[in-house]
Amino acid sequence: MLKHLSIKDFVIVDRIELDFMPGFTVLTGETGAGKSILIDALMLALGERGDASQIRLGCERAEINVIFDICRLPGLLNWLDENDLQGDPDSCLMRRIIETNGRSRGYINGHTVTLQQLRSAGECLLAIHSQHAHQSLLLKDAQRELLDAFSGCGDLARAVKTAYQNWQDCYQQRIAMERNTAESRDKREQLEWQLDELSALNFTHEEWQALQADHSRLSHVAALQAAAEMGVDVLSERENAVLAQINTVNGQLQNLLEYDSQLKTITDLLESAQIQLQESIYELKHYQQHLDLDPQVLQDIEQRLSAIHTTARKFRVTPEELPQLLENISQQLKTLGSGSDIGHLQTLETAAQAEYRKQAKELSTVRQQASEALSRQVSAAMQTIAMAGGEFSVALTPMEHGNANGLEQIEFQVAAHKGLPLRPLAKVASGGELSRISLAIQVITSKVGVAPTLIFDEVDVGIGGQVAEIVGNLLKKLGKERQVLCITHLPQVAATGDQQWQVVKSTGENNNQQVISQINILNPQERVEEIARMLGGINITETTLEHAAEMLQSGLVD
Repeated sequence: MLKHLSIKDFVIVDRIELDFMPGFTVLTGETGAGKSILIDALMLALGERGDASQIRLGCERAEINVIFDICRLPGLLNWLDENDLQGDPDSCLMRRIIETNGRSRGYINGHTVTLQQLRSAGECLLAIHSQHAHQSLLLKDAQRELLDAFSGCGDLARAVKTAYQNWQDCYQQRIAMERNTAESRDKREQLEWQLDELSALNFTHEEWQALQADHSRLSHVAALQAAAEMGVDVLSERENAVLAQINTVNGQLQNLLEYDSQLKTITDLLESAQIQLQESIYELKHYQQHLDLDPQVLQDIEQRLSAIHTTARKFRVTPEELPQLLENISQQLKTLGSGSDIGHLQTLETAAQAEYRKQAKELSTVRQQASEALSRQVSAAMQTIAMAGGEFSVALTPMEHGNANGLEQIEFQVAAHKGLPLRPLAKVASGGELSRISLAIQVITSKVGVAPTLIFDEVDVGIGGQVAEIVGNLLKKLGKERQVLCITHLPQVAATGDQQWQVVKSTGENNNQQVISQINILNPQERVEEIARMLGGINITETTLEHAAEMLQSGLVD
């Protein structure tokens, strides 16, 4: 239950402190006095977005504090514990601050929280029914949401929407795969052809290096042969061959060692040179013997190189990149194969559809039961709001395939008078009738909600006279079950309140022309005067005051 509200420097309110009572409280005042500011402040404290324009002119920040008694809300108490937002026992303090720089801060029991956390807590604490609810009641989406709220199947409806989206995702994947089957087949054939050609080439980096070396050697075999032949001749075959001359020099020096031992170092080096030179001659002769002079070998190598270059040009890569290209094509084929399993997608789609229909059928059952109860209760309420003989019905029209909202279309239908057929609410209800039906629906649906505090913001617009009195009594009766606050311009509704507050607008003190709004809690005599003002306007007569007192007495008795 709402216990206390503190508003500071918000719009045209400088400071207001309000203590709330159980039962039915009415809020009245001249048009433009700021009655809706109270609603705006509560909504801000419970997580609605705000901005710097809501700060009273000349002030640094706006601040709203709200205290709720939550001793009978175990779900909220558990939520506070789970989120480490505990405060005083059985109490919840909601606080919101908006600064001129646009920054906004929210608190629950002194702990900093997000707007979403404020909204989550607020849904358990308070429900606001606006004056425009009867307009949204003409929209099918609003009708469906209202029925689901009445039946308490909001979570199930959201699960159905999620299941439907999952089914549609699977369906779209399968359709896309089927549409791309021909393209995928062509792509696969192309990749398979490329893979076959590259595999047939059987080409590696190692072969490429060996082919280049062999081709370079065989392309210069004549020059290599001539060089080897000339080397053997110069080193060992001709008359003045190098090896023979070194042998002669070394022999002469050997004969002179007995005269000078220092020649030993030189003779040792010459002997080493002889050995190295002899090894070089042997290797040159061996090289000559094994040097391939067969032109067919060179031709084979050139043909192999030509095949490699042709393939590289065909695939628009260098020869060195061919092995990597082969690996890439193999990987693409594997990927294409894993993504083309239409049968697997069909299995997933079938399972997703079955899950959707299972949950949607469960939702349909709940909605059917709720529609019967809501139709019966609203029809009964219509008999008391000057629509005797009228009938209200929630029609559920099955859809073969369903959609994200379930397996049926939901439409509110009404017969305003006895003997008239049921027709869509949007087509047959007049403005006044729509207002009355909307109010009846809001009162009935609010009874099944979890919020202990209900606020009705001028929901009685479009009605008057005896119907207004009936509406007042309806809200008064609801106030015995919940805490109800109603902003109204109707004296008949105001007279039925357990307590009455008046919103007044004035200018500041000390010649300050700034407009401020404040709320006065009325005593019995002040209530008579306020109801008389609502009845008679500017000129209030004794008769008007007597009428107001009679209305107030009647409302209190009822």
